[in-house]
Amino acid sequence: MSQQPLPGASTVLTMGILSVVGTLFCCGPFGVIFSIIGLVKAKTASQLYQQNPENYTDYSNVKTGKILSYIGLGLSLVFLVLFILYFGFIVAMITTGELSGEF
Repeated sequence: MSQQPLPGASTVLTMGILSVVGTLFCCGPFGVIFSIIGLVKAKTASQLYQQNPENYTDYSNVKTGKILSYIGLGLSLVFLVLFILYFGFIVAMITTGELSGEF
C-alpha cells in the first residue's frame, strides 16, 4: 500500500509558524488564535496518524507545528504579562502623583 501525506500536516506547520511570527511582529492575540488552531489541528492529525501510521507520511510536520504552536502560545502569554505590567506601572505612577508632568 502506498503512503500518502497526512491530512492537515501542512496546516499544522503553517499555523505554528504564523503563531510565532504573529506574536513577534504583530501582536499577541493573533499568535494565540493561530496557536490554538494549530494545536487543535495537530491533535486531529495525530489521532489519524496513530490509527494507521504505515499509511501516512509527514508526521514530522505535525510534531514541528505543534512545538511551534506551543512556542507561539508561550510568547503570547509573556507579551500579555509584560503588557499588563507596563500599563499597571503607568496607572500606578499616575494615581500616586509621581507622574504629574512637573519637572
